[in-house]
Amino acid sequence: MRKLAFSLFTAIFILFGFSMDVQAAEDSIDDQASLFTSQEITQLKEAIVPIEAKTKARVFIVTNTDNDIDSKRFADYYMLDRIGKDTNGITFYLDMNQRKFIISTSGNMIDYLDDKRINKTLDEIEPSMIAGNYFQAAQSFLNNTSHYFDQGVPGGHYRVDTETGKITRYKSLTKTEIIIAFLAAMLLSGIFFAVSISKYQLKFGTYKYPFREKSSLNLTSRNDVLINSFVTTRRIPRNNSSGGGSGGGSSTNSTGGGTFGGGGRSF
Repeated sequence: MRKLAFSLFTAIFILFGFSMDVQAAEDSIDDQASLFTSQEITQLKEAIVPIEAKTKARVFIVTNTDNDIDSKRFADYYMLDRIGKDTNGITFYLDMNQRKFIISTSGNMIDYLDDKRINKTLDEIEPSMIAGNYFQAAQSFLNNTSHYFDQGVPGGHYRVDTETGKITRYKSLTKTEIIIAFLAAMLLSGIFFAVSISKYQLKFGTYKYPFREKSSLNLTSRNDVLINSFVTTRRIPRNNSSGGGSGGGSSTNSTGGGTFGGGGRSF
């Protein structure tokens, strides 16, 4: 009876989880410009489901014909309205009014898709955009997003705030490093424990420290005053034509109080 109940619970959990993924992907395509057929929208949604499942990030494809603000800011604000501030997400925005295509990243997707990877993705998308094959462009976007997430965050990765020049370095531990650190901590803890027990059991002799002769107490009064503190930053200008800064990092900007990465091109 317990096995049957457990099996039913597992099946319900899997079905519920799958339905949640499908439901999440249902609102991932916002084709206001009517660039995709209904069949193409279905295919894109099906491709988004496994990407959202493994990245734990929302994926959006947005098109319109009436935007009159900066295309990158529009994409940032769109994602900000949909998922909130600094939440994992990535948006592919096709601005048919200003003839631009934009990739906007938020949360951990800023780190997975750094400037180099954004530029490579834009390179692959550009021919399809120029040819008017918007479905193929969207497919290239999804394929690259999935591919680069599977590769992980690039080594030595950092973020550069294009407004302040502040650099934030990314540090992650590999599974091997975590295991080694854990074993080393366990070994050192064991040695410390064994030595402490041995001392308390007087296995190292009966030596007694002459605390009365060796100890002293001196009290002084001291006032510390902080004069100045400095934070050194390096300004790295944003390359607007290619949508990214120097290689190895992710150029970021602030929109509506949230942090976003990404870039774009004209077509």
